[in-house]
Amino acid sequence: MNKRKILYICGSLNQTTQMHQISQELPEYDAYFTPYYPDGYGYIKLLTKAGLLDFSILGGQAKERTIKYLEENNLKLDLYGKQNDYDLVFTCSDLLIQKNIRDKKIILVQEGMTDPENFAFHLVKNFKFPRWIASTSVTGLSHTYDKFCVASEGYKELFIKKGINPDKIEVTGIPNFDNCKSFLDNDFPHRGYVLVATSDMRETYKYENRKKFIQNAYRIANGRQLIFKLHPNENYERAVEEINKYAPGSLVYHQEKIEPMIANSDVLITRFSTVVYIGLALGKEVYSDFDVESLKKLVPIQNAGTSAFNIAQIGRRMLAETENSNVYVVNRKRIRHIPLRKKLRLIRKLAKVKN
Repeated sequence: MNKRKILYICGSLNQTTQMHQISQELPEYDAYFTPYYPDGYGYIKLLTKAGLLDFSILGGQAKERTIKYLEENNLKLDLYGKQNDYDLVFTCSDLLIQKNIRDKKIILVQEGMTDPENFAFHLVKNFKFPRWIASTSVTGLSHTYDKFCVASEGYKELFIKKGINPDKIEVTGIPNFDNCKSFLDNDFPHRGYVLVATSDMRETYKYENRKKFIQNAYRIANGRQLIFKLHPNENYERAVEEINKYAPGSLVYHQEKIEPMIANSDVLITRFSTVVYIGLALGKEVYSDFDVESLKKLVPIQNAGTSAFNIAQIGRRMLAETENSNVYVVNRKRIRHIPLRKKLRLIRKLAKVKN
């Protein structure tokens, strides 16, 4: 008997590793993975092919890192999710809901921090503009998923305020941010410094006064060692030149893992980065463009690294319910006791056979 199949739609490396962890908790099912893709959105597909969206998870470094990670971990790659008729889909984002998964059972998994509710957020929510213009501030607002796995009770409250059906939200915690104390055991050589986690705002065509940001960090450090951890997507040469000019004597890291650096720091300075939650969970002195007291209410639950299991259990339960409720007989083209979406797929298959 063939295993039932699950598609995991990945994105950034953080989103990809989260999907991998979830799949490891569902070994009885056949797992396939794909980078994020724009199926069903013609104009976005054209922009992606032209390389104009390489700053996003649709292309560029994010897609390259995802494919590399999947290959290095011997995971089955199904670009654009077209090889199989999947029983369940886990996706890292609902800014786009791909055409070929809209009739599937879908579980949306929160990646981390969501962007602030700016003007674009209200355009999407109130005037139905495309969700992608508001980035992660509108996470969940597609409403085209069966369950939405979120980081904490604080985030559940936030998403409900945004207009998301509370019955669809499950507080599971999120992989990569649910066992922060494990980062304390590391071999990073420095301790007791001020760590600055930069962003790729400029690379994604957003304005940032980097000079002011660096100077503010230099002031907070007040003579203590400054370490800058650059966002992986950043223009390294430009960033280093700026840091050397406005915060001389600072150490700069680029592609290395940030978690050990946060664990060994005394102070963490960020702008709009989910890594702020690691600092808060570890009791660090934290600076952010967000209100820190509000962030404390949103910190992902620390459950000793069991979030992937919690999310997998929801998928397992959905598949079991589907299997139990989908008792059907196809005899003389009669179809009974089948959910509407699967019924439509079977009707299409029967029509093809007839033709």
